[in-house]
Amino acid sequence: MELQGKRIVLGVTGGIAAYKAAELVRLLGKQGAEVQVAMTEGASHFVTATTFQALSGRPVFTDQWDARMPNAMAHIDLSRQADLILVAPASADFMARIAHGMADDLLATMVLARDCPLLLAPAMNRQMWENPATRRNVNQLLADGIHILGPASGEQACGEVGAGRMLEPEEILEEVIAFFTPKLLAGRKVLITAGPTFEAIDPVRGITNLSSGRMGYAVARAARQAGAEVTLVSGPVGFCPPQGVDRINVKSALDMHAAVMAQAAGADVFIAVAAVADYRVANAAEHKLKKDTGGIPPIELVENPDILAEVAALKNGPFCVGFAAESRNLEEYAQTKRRKKKIPLIAGNLIQDGFGGEDNRLVLFDDAGSHPLAPAPKSVLARQLVEHIAHLTGKH
Repeated sequence: MELQGKRIVLGVTGGIAAYKAAELVRLLGKQGAEVQVAMTEGASHFVTATTFQALSGRPVFTDQWDARMPNAMAHIDLSRQADLILVAPASADFMARIAHGMADDLLATMVLARDCPLLLAPAMNRQMWENPATRRNVNQLLADGIHILGPASGEQACGEVGAGRMLEPEEILEEVIAFFTPKLLAGRKVLITAGPTFEAIDPVRGITNLSSGRMGYAVARAARQAGAEVTLVSGPVGFCPPQGVDRINVKSALDMHAAVMAQAAGADVFIAVAAVADYRVANAAEHKLKKDTGGIPPIELVENPDILAEVAALKNGPFCVGFAAESRNLEEYAQTKRRKKKIPLIAGNLIQDGFGGEDNRLVLFDDAGSHPLAPAPKSVLARQLVEHIAHLTGKH
């Protein structure tokens, strides 16, 4: 659970997006956070306090004179107990009030009295969001060190389309997790490859492998959460890129090679997680091969370029990290691969431990030797790998 032990006050203001805050409470709690909900009067027109109490397991606060606080200082006590105040949705009215330091209800007073970070997830009609008054308020909030999450663009409850939609609960959760992650790679550009490649035999058949891409995507997510600007060059996979990551879709090893070489010179770190096919078909057929004509077709294989070795050989190139998936003799083969490609770090695993699954077992090999990581979900291992990279590059 990535938010284990974190204490979050979730402020809910008036707006149709308030119903999404219920799901956000559930998601935050699922990640281990202790969630305390505080609502404005306007929010109660869209969703009830009972809903939030049931989901959070805690009484909901709406009144700064709440008798449950013996000292009548809910705005002080609740904010002092929090690691973070998150307001989602944050209405145009609420943002205007806190931009001007107003303290006319419990939530606004709590924000003014806080000594913890504040995140706002705006939600409003597109014209309200684009109004010059709102833009001035947003700029003031940013200048005051308040973090703004979104908004997104899309269809709105009023029927119009444009910017102003609140981010989805899953997106806000990702931003909260990223907020709490130490920014070990802040200001760094990280280039990552992930997934399998597909080498065509004919228009419908090809040579590929069992890589799911999950490890590479987990590394991309961890690097982005650590503050890096991340570009992910991905072979064919069945899921969306991590939030905030720029994905370049490729299919074959040659496609991946071209995409990586176009980006490598500008990267600070290159992490080659993809399971790139060593060979491709030299004589791929233009049309589907038919088994009832001509017998078994001859297939000639030629070697694909070694993407990692080429990037490692660049003058003033990025810090390079490789992956070695082996079926046996992990340390011998991984260290041999690391030395051959002249890279400072390689992450090795046995195929039977992690190929295609959610969990993995990694061993990191560098000039200092081997560093086994305990078996864990790929998201955990990815964070540990990023921490090791930060240590080796002096960014920690």
